Amino acid sequence: MTGGAVGRDLGDDGHGVGGLVASVRQRLAAEGGPVTGARVSAALRESGRVLGSAALTELDAVVRAEIVGAGPLQALLDDPAVTDVLVNGPRDVWVERDGRLQRAAVDLGDAARVRALAVRLAAAAGQRLDDARPAADARLPDGTRLHAVLPPVADGCALLSLRVLRHRAFTLDDLVRDGTVPADARGVLRALVASRSNLLVSGATGTGKTTLLSTLLSLADPGERIVLVEEAGELAPRHPHVVRLLARRPNVEGSGGVDLGDLVRESLRMRPDRVVLGECRGAEVRDVLSALNTGHDGGCTTVHANAAADVPARLEALGALAGLSREALAAQAASAIHAVLHLRRDGGRRRLAEIATVGRDPGSGTLVVRTALAAGSDGEVVAGPGWAGLAGRLERVLPAGSPVSADVPPVDRAPG
Repeated sequence: MTGGAVGRDLGDDGHGVGGLVASVRQRLAAEGGPVTGARVSAALRESGRVLGSAALTELDAVVRAEIVGAGPLQALLDDPAVTDVLVNGPRDVWVERDGRLQRAAVDLGDAARVRALAVRLAAAAGQRLDDARPAADARLPDGTRLHAVLPPVADGCALLSLRVLRHRAFTLDDLVRDGTVPADARGVLRALVASRSNLLVSGATGTGKTTLLSTLLSLADPGERIVLVEEAGELAPRHPHVVRLLARRPNVEGSGGVDLGDLVRESLRMRPDRVVLGECRGAEVRDVLSALNTGHDGGCTTVHANAAADVPARLEALGALAGLSREALAAQAASAIHAVLHLRRDGGRRRLAEIATVGRDPGSGTLVVRTALAAGSDGEVVAGPGWAGLAGRLERVLPAGSPVSADVPPVDRAPG
């Protein structure tokens, strides 16, 4: 696993590196206190091993990865083009680059070492992973999402799934150039933010919901205070006034947990201009809909759904977890959510496929989503049955002559 200067000074068989890692671990354990990358580097320099500057630099990265990182997988996680790292076995490692899975030339040794890596990563995230609790879903200290499963639940070898957190906010023009946002929808998105509309960003896993939401929050008035509520710090808006509340899992005794619903309620006491829930996937739907219905305009959240038309069913399922009846959920959501922005993934490319409105069916009273704008894979945007209502809201809310109001097409026609 080592090469270059490290390989010349310590031997390519890896035993020297393994012994040095063990020595550094023992030194850190004897000293006590939190293990950080800086402390690992200091312990390495004090190890007494004579190394050239090039070897020391390379070895520092290796030892850091073994102690506070993901070991041999760390180089993959550090690759800016990689979004996911998947381990199916010691020599069966895959990465996702540019929306496509590729096999990675990584040898993790044997099944025992894969298990040890999984257990160590889970422990670094404050989670227990052993025979009594063979699965863990956690966030590593750097924000990387970890899911790990041990045998016998996993067949033959521990399975690891790592999703990389990239703290980068794209501008709306960036997303238009990349093809994620159709050019004809740019003005409408700006208008939705400027009008302080409450937005629900939907899509399947990996469609770019967090990226789009970060971009839209970057468009908010610099004089506004944005309060983010998340399980991990994924949202990265370019905005001068952002504060973040992070959920906390219970400890091994089952106490000390702070869930997303608790944090949404706390956020309302923090003088927010915009309350943003990073991902709604449980009973916290009740709290966020309540917040958006009590004068906190400009709020946003994301939800997993395969299509915009599936959003009502998804919200109803989440509402059931919170004890909300179907009718109560429909009444709350119809008045709280002004627009749904749905993202799709086609052939590895993430794109905004639909902007829709939320309302209630006049006959049954159930929640319905009406397409306002639909974008094809070629970027062409056409109006749907919900367009007149959405455009009317934007023209009604935005002040005449505002910079974005000129980008909003007239009510009687689609963008073009």
